[in-house]
Order: sequence, then structure tokens, then C-alpha cells
Amino acid sequence: MDRLRNYRLQRAKAALEASDLGAVLVFETSNVRYLTATHIGTWAYNKTERWALLTRGGSPWIWDFGSAAKNHRMYSPWIDSSQSLGGNLGLQGAIAPTSGLPKNAAQEIAAILREEGVADMPVGVDTVEVAVLRELEAAGMDVRDGQQVMLDAREIKNADEIMLLSQAAAMVDGVYQDISEVLKPGVRENDIVALATKRLIEMGSEQVEAINSIAGERCSPHPHVFSDRYVRPGDTAYFDIIHAYNGYRTCYYRTFAVGRATQAHHDAYAKAREWIDAAIQAVKPGVGTDEIARLWPKAEEFGFDSEMEAFGLQFGHGLGLGLHERPIISRLNSIETPVEIKEGMVFALETYCPASDGRSAARIEEEIVVTADGAELLTLFPAEELFITNKY
Repeated sequence: MDRLRNYRLQRAKAALEASDLGAVLVFETSNVRYLTATHIGTWAYNKTERWALLTRGGSPWIWDFGSAAKNHRMYSPWIDSSQSLGGNLGLQGAIAPTSGLPKNAAQEIAAILREEGVADMPVGVDTVEVAVLRELEAAGMDVRDGQQVMLDAREIKNADEIMLLSQAAAMVDGVYQDISEVLKPGVRENDIVALATKRLIEMGSEQVEAINSIAGERCSPHPHVFSDRYVRPGDTAYFDIIHAYNGYRTCYYRTFAVGRATQAHHDAYAKAREWIDAAIQAVKPGVGTDEIARLWPKAEEFGFDSEMEAFGLQFGHGLGLGLHERPIISRLNSIETPVEIKEGMVFALETYCPASDGRSAARIEEEIVVTADGAELLTLFPAEELFITNKY
């Protein structure tokens, strides 16, 4: 864990040094965790009530919710005890900005920037409430985009991050075994969500972020949300399991046929497999993401009016403490603005093919580590062919 913490901090420092910023001020939870190796669970998500600061040549500062700051001083010795502070920005406006909380926070940050000798340089911010942004600017800060610096830092994983990502994927391997055994008529989509959530928590998941559970006519187009629909004989059903182990996430689709499969099911699955295999084969250091995106069909070729509408179906995205890190691969963005694939990146590749019956579809996703020789799979539950559960 010491090696993991030190690696992440050194990556952040190097990215900051390579930029024109004097400091990064982060509110997004995965960035706070990357810099400080602290978290207070899923409660903190979408609240912007924790933030961290790193200046050139400095060490991380953390402002946390109430008593969490004292807890860090007791149990997180890698953080200077004088730099773990309580903070409050107003609970996203529930305490009105006229309370002075955003102003006080901005002035406190400005004082640190002066003390650490970077007050005359721009400050990179990842995501921020409008009231806080206005106070940062009023305190004299030249606020710039800091998210790119953090993404620069996070794009290459070390051995410890890869191990945690592999462990997270191994937990989902086991959940898919459970799903394959219980997926039969009479089970509802939400029953599978409950099963998967329970098993992941039992195995040590710290957060089950989302489980897509889609069956039958709901497969096409992909609704991106589960329901209480009953699974019926001959349905296709696909699932996406997104959870975090020690902060490191999965995004892991598998498709099943329930009891039996038609030729339309097999054909759609074979096409989705062909597209993902071509992408995996193309992954090598130095390859541009445009080269991978061009291997996938255009939106109009599988039933959509635009790449915006089809976004996320033929898709690649980096994985780490966040669900969407670099690289992001799709026809929407990669053709015009490609990113170079590098050794040490970890990302998911996912494909989708609607079936000719107009209701079913196939969805496959594999997580890979980029090595010097190509792609190494982290997702190991069988997906070479359409898996038929509880076959008649």
C-alpha cells in the first residue's frame, strides 16, 4: 500500500510539473483519493464536500467532512497532520453561499498558495460549484482546467493498481458464475441485481456502483437501467457489473441466452465477438485510438442515427479509481482527436450488436492491460461463444 500511495503521488507531482499550473485543487472523489489515499465511502459521491490541494514542491492537503479530518490525523500517517482539516462548502447550496463558507475556503486555499510560493501561477480545478468558483476567482486565483493534469497522472497504472483491478475483475468472474446458474424463467432482472450486489459485498467490494440487467425485448435498444421484468424462455439477457475494490473499478458485460438460442441470437453474438476481437488484436503501444475506432461499425450500420446516439455501445474507456479514464475510444471522438495507446494503460473494450429479430441483442466487454506485446485480459468468464444458461 505504501508503494501504491507513493506511486500515485509521484505521478501527480510529475504531471503537475509538466503543466503550466502551480497547483491542482480537486473536488472529484477519485482525484481526492488519488492524491491523498483517503476516502469516506460512497456517501461522499456527488456531494463535493471533500477537496484536496497539491502545489508544486508541496505535499497533499485534505479538507474532509467533519470528524473525518481528525480520523485521518489518527490513522493516515502519510498525510501531514497539520494538513488534514475539516471543511464545509455549504452542502451544495443547502447552506447558502451568503454564509461565507465558500469565501472562507477560498481564502484558506489562497493563503496556502502564497505560503508555498505558487500564488502567481494558475490553479487547476477539476470540478467545482459555481459559488466556490466565484470565490476562488475573487481571492485572486487564475482558475484553469486541472482535470487534464489529473488524467495525465492516472493514465498509466503500476503493478499494484493492475493487481487491484485484476482482483476486482476476479470478483465479477465469480458473480457471473452465480448468474449463469440461476438465470432461468421466473427470475426478474432486479433479482439478478440483488444477487450480484450481495455477492460482491460479501467478497469485499467497497461499492457496487451499478448493475445493468437487461433481458428480452428490452435488449434493443439498450436502456441502461434494470427493471422488474421477468426473464422468459428464449430471452437474451446481458449484464454489466460495475463495482470497486479498494477504489479500483470494473466495467464487465456478459450476454446469455436463457434455455435456448435462435440463429438470430448466435449471429448477433458472433458479430459482437468479431468486433471486440478485432479491437483487442489491434491494441499495442503506439497505436492510435482512431485505428481501433475504425474497426467498429458506424452508428447507421447498427440502427442509430448518429454517433452521439450510439455512443457507449462500440466503446473503450480507461479504468482505475474512476470508471472513465484515458483512453476514451469511440467513433464520436477518436477519429478526429486520437490518443496514443501506451504500455501500462488499463481499459475496457465493449461492443453491441442488435439481433435481426428486432428485440434481442448481444453485448460483450473485456478489460485489458496494455503490455509491450499487446493486450492481456483481466476478464476471464467465458465469452468466446454465446453462453446458454440452464439449457433445455
